Amino acid sequence: MLNFKKFSLVILASQFFTTAFSQTKTITTKDLQNGQNSISTAVPFLGISPDARAAALGDAGVAMPDDINAMHWNLAKAPFNTKNGAVAISYTPWLRNLVPDISLSYLTAYYQLDKRSAVAGSLRYFSLGQIQFTDNYGASTGNFTPNEFSLDLGYATKLNENFSLGVAFRYIYSNLAGGFNQSQTPIDAGRSYAGDISAYYRNNTTYRDKATKKKYNINYGFGAVISNIGSKLTYTSAQNENFIPINFRLGGYANIDLDEYNSIAIMVDANKLLVPTNPYYLRNRSNTADSLDRNNKPIIPAGSGMDPNVPVVQGMIQSFYDAPGGFTEEMAEINISTGLEYWYNKQFALRGGYFHEPPTKGNRQYATFGVGLRYNVFGLDVAYLWPFAQRHPLENTLRFTLTFDFDAFVEQKDENAKKKPKAEDVPLDN
Repeated sequence: MLNFKKFSLVILASQFFTTAFSQTKTITTKDLQNGQNSISTAVPFLGISPDARAAALGDAGVAMPDDINAMHWNLAKAPFNTKNGAVAISYTPWLRNLVPDISLSYLTAYYQLDKRSAVAGSLRYFSLGQIQFTDNYGASTGNFTPNEFSLDLGYATKLNENFSLGVAFRYIYSNLAGGFNQSQTPIDAGRSYAGDISAYYRNNTTYRDKATKKKYNINYGFGAVISNIGSKLTYTSAQNENFIPINFRLGGYANIDLDEYNSIAIMVDANKLLVPTNPYYLRNRSNTADSLDRNNKPIIPAGSGMDPNVPVVQGMIQSFYDAPGGFTEEMAEINISTGLEYWYNKQFALRGGYFHEPPTKGNRQYATFGVGLRYNVFGLDVAYLWPFAQRHPLENTLRFTLTFDFDAFVEQKDENAKKKPKAEDVPLDN
């Protein structure tokens, strides 16, 4: 057997599962516990914000400029970064109040090939701690560490001075049970291949205060990305394949330079999973199972949603109009992220944000806070999450991102070389 206590806790917390119940007649929203109908997918770790900067901004990052972590948020931003290249490594504790050994680690880098294009890559690793296998008598038969990871590679290019496009490819691996067999059905590692399509527009303008006649520089941008467009994933041959978290994110950003040293920026993201919404199935008279049609498929009463077991592309399109609650429920599937960022002399930053998910779709609502520091070739970002509506796996935990600036490293190396005395300038000993 498998010790599922810890394993179930991790899965439940990471996916924010909700319980729904039904009756023998057509199922309506009122029949669900608290009216909830959240969307769950395989490999939900792909949706966790991996870096501390965006995490401190309410998970708003699709249009945020100068983003070392553009590989996750919007690769099309990379050609517009002010640095030629950089590396970042992030660490996110998970469920730290309950278990000590679950975490998300993220390594990413980008490099600008020229003034118009850039390449980027990343590795995301989610460790779910250690789980114990036992036999039918409760005796230990060994331990296993479930883990998931994704490996990304992408390219982005400017089409003109203000607009760029990006494409990325992703390999996804999820091993949650290590070949554990239950009821003669082996549980294997799940694998999937996916890709991202992203776009970014940026521009600038000036604002003149009529009273003081002072000019303010304003930079602004808009971003859009469809991420994780890929094959479904399964852990057993008998199990139905599950959608991975195909996601559409749209957002904007604006920054104003208050003076030579101070600037402030605001950003807003709207986010929606492009995954079919769960329908409401008809239950049998004894309310013990779903009623089946002649083809042994669960019956979905009219007006209670659509069949979610469809091909990937059809599921993406269907996700815009298949909610049982109609347009109102479709709008409730959009999450909003907002963030505010203040920089002093481009070296010290204060950040705050807010994330809102409607109660019927998971009820994640939290404020975020963070700081950033840039010194020489290194940078450090820290984020903290404060939940409002419910307990969160990241409650009372700090998240960290350490960055390394290629340009600053090269500049420092050149300065040191200039300071080093030449051979002909060194006096010879007599």
